[in-house]
Amino acid sequence: MAETSGQTPEQITAAIKDERLREISPLRKALIRPELGAICGTVLVFAFFLSIAGSSGMFAPEGIINWGTVSAQFAIIAVGACLLMIAGEFDLSVGSMIGFSGIIIALMTVQWGFPAWVSILTAFALALLIGALNGYLVIKTGLPSFIVTLAFLYILRGLTIFISITTTRKTIIGGVREAAEGDPIAWLFGGKVFNGLFVWLADMGVVGKFVAGPKAGQPVVEGIPMLLIWALLLIIVCHILLTRTRFGNWIFAAGGDAQAARYVGVPVDRVKILMFMLTAFCATVFATCQVMEFGSAAADRGLLKEFEAIISVVIGGALLTGGYGSVVGAALGALIFGVVQQGLFFAGVESSLFRVFLGVILLLAVILNTYIRRMITGER
Repeated sequence: MAETSGQTPEQITAAIKDERLREISPLRKALIRPELGAICGTVLVFAFFLSIAGSSGMFAPEGIINWGTVSAQFAIIAVGACLLMIAGEFDLSVGSMIGFSGIIIALMTVQWGFPAWVSILTAFALALLIGALNGYLVIKTGLPSFIVTLAFLYILRGLTIFISITTTRKTIIGGVREAAEGDPIAWLFGGKVFNGLFVWLADMGVVGKFVAGPKAGQPVVEGIPMLLIWALLLIIVCHILLTRTRFGNWIFAAGGDAQAARYVGVPVDRVKILMFMLTAFCATVFATCQVMEFGSAAADRGLLKEFEAIISVVIGGALLTGGYGSVVGAALGALIFGVVQQGLFFAGVESSLFRVFLGVILLLAVILNTYIRRMITGER
């Protein structure tokens, strides 16, 4: 007590009070939310396209399904990329994994005659194995995940083209939809749900919303694509995992300060390997939905999807340095992409400008995230 002699109780309390326990104003709490920028961006994007394409059918039920489906594609791969980036790593092989998984499913189902469910499960097993290998190599070699997964980007893409050409002499394999007809698992990726609901709405005569076309009572929207269901399911499950479980705390710890996390018992290596496996799983979900929707697989599918996933996550507020991010933010980033891509089409704007938008929004998001990081850490 020698250090506190001559001090009042109030002075002692002030001296021992940790700076981290200071109350944060509601405004500051709102400003440091990872998804704040994505929320603002979503509002601006919707307002913009409502003003320039509101009468084009973009916000009619059929238009909503269109940009909702595109957004779901971005969201599926963005969710996996988000958790991996929060854990402090990157996966640049996501796009190649999409092409690889799709070709495996098509080859096994159409060329080799396996049931679709066997082909799908095999594709998932191979993807998880490759994801685990990615994580294992990053952990054991100490190489940056950027380098390891960049290598697998080329390995998987080349292997996919090689397998496709040597077995079928072409890079596009069709006939999957017919071969998968009646399969107990395939409909989970290529079917539609709530069909009866929209038929009922059409029968009720909700003209102008769900009824149109040459026949009276014909529903414009036949159902909700399973791609959308998968996106929502992954967003909800991963959000709960990240924010409501001990494993979610481990993910933040692994990306924030891996060595400190190890000191307090966090299995950092296991966490990172599992996150690489999650990105591979999400890529295969995307690939399977695409194959079942189009009825074919192509060796070049998934091109640049890894970068679109990372951009979605960055827009959603995740820091490139790891330890900070939000699944909800990544989902909003994917929604922005889907709305912009389809909005340009509805507005009659040249579609190549979408890539310009990606570059601009990435730059702005990184600048915003840098500012937020400085607010959090107190850096100048």
